[in-house]
Amino acid sequence: MDIILLERVGNLGAIGDVVTVKDGYARNFLLPQKKALRANEANKKVFEANREKLEAENAEKRTAAQKQGETVEGTEIVLIRAASNAGQLYGSVNVRDIAAGLVAKGHDVDKKQVIMGAPIKTIGMFDVTIALHAEVEITVKANVARSEDEAELQSQGVDILKQAAEEETRAIAGEGFQEELDPDRELGELPSADEGEEASAEDAAGEEAEGEENA
Repeated sequence: MDIILLERVGNLGAIGDVVTVKDGYARNFLLPQKKALRANEANKKVFEANREKLEAENAEKRTAAQKQGETVEGTEIVLIRAASNAGQLYGSVNVRDIAAGLVAKGHDVDKKQVIMGAPIKTIGMFDVTIALHAEVEITVKANVARSEDEAELQSQGVDILKQAAEEETRAIAGEGFQEELDPDRELGELPSADEGEEASAEDAAGEEAEGEENA
């Protein structure tokens, strides 16, 4: 379907451009959201008659979005979720959760403005894009953790999953509980002849002392 864009849309083009898109995309998104008009002769005339007004309105909305972006940019929202020891969430964090977290902080953001490639399924710190306007995108931080204390550590830059993996590795290796070994001795090496003679002499001395005590 050929359409006339009423605002900048992704990689399609800028306001006033006539582009071809799939019928479903036009009918289900662009036309209902008033982001475009069907590119027929009547609509082309209507658009040209209102181009100046539409461009002025778009510029006004862009300026408002840029101003809003100054307060929203970099906002960190904490989302406490149940998760396994490996950090896998029992569920996920989606666009609705991100929008709700921002609204709770006083920001006017709709779930439709949240851009996520896929839901978040592990604990950690994540960058999430917010499209406040077709030409204004900002980034916020989603701090997904199992507790407030864990969220605080992540906010300070601690990688909880990496830390847990290192602790598990140390536990398996038994770090701190190994006997000190002669670094020059090969694994399984028997004591040298001198060491054997010293051990025999010590044993003989012990037996002699024990005999004297019994006498």
